[in-house]
Amino acid sequence: MNLRRLKYFIKIVDVGSLTQAADILHIAQPALSQQLATLEGEVDQQLLIRTKRGVTPTDAGKILYTHAQAILRQCAQAQSAIDGAGRTLSGQVSVGLAPGTAAQQLAIPLLTEVQRQHPGIVLYFNENFGTTLSELIMSGRMDMAVIYGDRDIHGLRFLPLMKEALFFVCPHALGEPRREIPLAEVARYDLFLPRIYNIMRKAADDAFTQVGLSYRVKCEIESQTSLNAALAAELGGTIMPESAARAMLQPANAWMARIVEPNVLTSLSFCMSDHLPLSQPAEAVKGILLSLMAQRTEDNRPLTLVG
Repeated sequence: MNLRRLKYFIKIVDVGSLTQAADILHIAQPALSQQLATLEGEVDQQLLIRTKRGVTPTDAGKILYTHAQAILRQCAQAQSAIDGAGRTLSGQVSVGLAPGTAAQQLAIPLLTEVQRQHPGIVLYFNENFGTTLSELIMSGRMDMAVIYGDRDIHGLRFLPLMKEALFFVCPHALGEPRREIPLAEVARYDLFLPRIYNIMRKAADDAFTQVGLSYRVKCEIESQTSLNAALAAELGGTIMPESAARAMLQPANAWMARIVEPNVLTSLSFCMSDHLPLSQPAEAVKGILLSLMAQRTEDNRPLTLVG
């Protein structure tokens, strides 16, 4: 399969138009159409559906699009490794940091240390939900991520880093501040939580179920801005890992208390592909990131290092 045709195909799908893709690629549209037809002949499948509004990929086209991105990325990594043999490391490395995690606070230290040790490496940070980040890694579109959870998933490898305690965050108007709060008391409040597929929500749900408690979710909120506003309006409380809870106290005019009886913990893990090798620059960034995570764990006693 010709790599140039794969590049053309990806650009057509990204742009959604043969005409615009031809302009961007600086080739004539008939020539681009011929390259597409040749590619469809090679895979023996129709890859695009042409409409008045442009083109959209077929089911086969969507599959090829995902694989083509991974193939071209691996080729770029291979070329980068060859070019960098015996020379200073350089190239792009993508790192996912799940919002609200302790790892999110390492973005600037990681950037600073990578620039100090390997100034030729350009970092790309992506802050998104764990499921989105893991899908990007699985498809080869992202190098690594630090996310909640350590479950066994085909295509991914997880390295447990630490366990982070969950805290109840409550507006001052709804209760007196304290350092710890039993889970049974948390259940008496109206709660704002993410949807059930969120690892943090699942940890809280499992804890309530374990002790036979029901709880009230007033609204499911994924946006940090909306969550802060809901607490600032004194409409209820929420459950967050310590790092995220501390960041909410001022904007939400709230206090935080560690949840006890039982203690509720959630696992933070380093995630990478179990079959796509990391480039040399990515391996270097991985080492720095894991070192910073270990250092942070030692400096922050509520977090527990795993392994």
